[in-house]
Amino acid sequence: MASMAAAFIKPSNPISQSPITFTKTFTPPIKLPIPLIKTSRHHRIRVSGGLIDPDGGKLVELIVEESMRASKNREALSLPRIKLSRIDLQWVHVLSEGWASPLTGFMRESEFLQTLHFNSLRVNGLVVNMSVPIVLAIDDDLKNRIAASSKVALFGSDDRPVAILKNIEIYKHPKEERIARTWGTTASGLPYVDEAIKNAGNWLIGGDLEVIEPIKYHDGLDRFRLSPAQLRNEFTSRNADAVFAFQLRNPVHNGHALLMTDTRRRLLNMGYNNPILLLNPLGGYTKADDVPLHWRIKQHQKVLEGGVLDPKTTVISIFPSPMHYAGPTEVQWHAKARINAGANFYIVGRDPAGMGHPTEKRDLYDADHGKKVLSLAPGLERLNILPFKVAAYDKTQGKMAFFDPSRPQDFLFISGTKMRNLARNKENPPDGFMCPGGWNVLVEYYESLVPADNGRIPKPEAVAA
Repeated sequence: MASMAAAFIKPSNPISQSPITFTKTFTPPIKLPIPLIKTSRHHRIRVSGGLIDPDGGKLVELIVEESMRASKNREALSLPRIKLSRIDLQWVHVLSEGWASPLTGFMRESEFLQTLHFNSLRVNGLVVNMSVPIVLAIDDDLKNRIAASSKVALFGSDDRPVAILKNIEIYKHPKEERIARTWGTTASGLPYVDEAIKNAGNWLIGGDLEVIEPIKYHDGLDRFRLSPAQLRNEFTSRNADAVFAFQLRNPVHNGHALLMTDTRRRLLNMGYNNPILLLNPLGGYTKADDVPLHWRIKQHQKVLEGGVLDPKTTVISIFPSPMHYAGPTEVQWHAKARINAGANFYIVGRDPAGMGHPTEKRDLYDADHGKKVLSLAPGLERLNILPFKVAAYDKTQGKMAFFDPSRPQDFLFISGTKMRNLARNKENPPDGFMCPGGWNVLVEYYESLVPADNGRIPKPEAVAA
């Protein structure tokens, strides 16, 4: 399926696959004499010891100071109320921590239009990337109840105040155009559209957010939800001179690990002293057939415990964004958000953020367009994009390896469908495909989908500290 990572998919033309190349020149945020390392005939990269600056030059953090929280809570109780959906709350989380810097709240109309039409925003003379609308929808009744108020309060599902949205602007919600421009189709069955747009209100409300306290989910995973500021502090404490980000919404197999460890090796060869991997799984809304976040984090922990990835050079943290499955449009958002978290390198594979067409038996997006778009996208010039080679199971070595087009008969491409079927049937993949501990977690997840004697699906246990 198009939604699985590159190592699961047999390329249509394996011979055309190329090794990791650096497609942009990185300008470091510090001004020091820095040696130039040539990476190819046309591209050079500067080796520096500083983290990349956030978009707009400053990380936006929208959580009010602790001393102000009681008064803001009282103020929220006196304002017109908007009840947040689960996905709305995830966007509040994203905005509050600065993943979407320089946005200071839900988009007003000018920001919404720039995002839809240009995939970027102009901020203080700078162009920053912004490819997916971060908006809050309301219905006609709520619009009328807000009336002339300049502020509204955002409430969670537990009827507790989450944030205040001030200096508000209400404008029409052009659903069809939003869908067409974000996904390139209005075909029925797009997961995010069905979940968050189709039945949403006909109006959008934008404004500046004041988030009353940090967003917590109390699901055993909050300790993995590091904000961009916390991640930057962690990278600094580890003396990172480069940060390379890898996003996935699937279990980590040894092909993924090969891509990540090989990237670090290449960065070391380029002259960096301590490149740090940001393993940053998506933690917001995902479609029903994706492995849930709890199980993915549990599986990722086993990968680190098994030594497949080095805990000393790996930071695992949850990216709180919902998933759109909008292919080349959405992958820009994924890359842009990691700049704000301190990453100056972003690993991208085939069909990032893609999925199968919802009504036809084909992929929704061209598998190579994501990495090409990232190398061209406005506002991402500072980010080094790392396209990776295709990994597959090498039968001669008994492990995952980079595909060698000179001996295609030696490689086995294990599709996502086959992997899931093996796990469901409690069958083992070939030795060397995934660490045993990680595979056992995947098998355990599919076992959990079988109803118990009382007809209920077992709930996952809390992730161990």
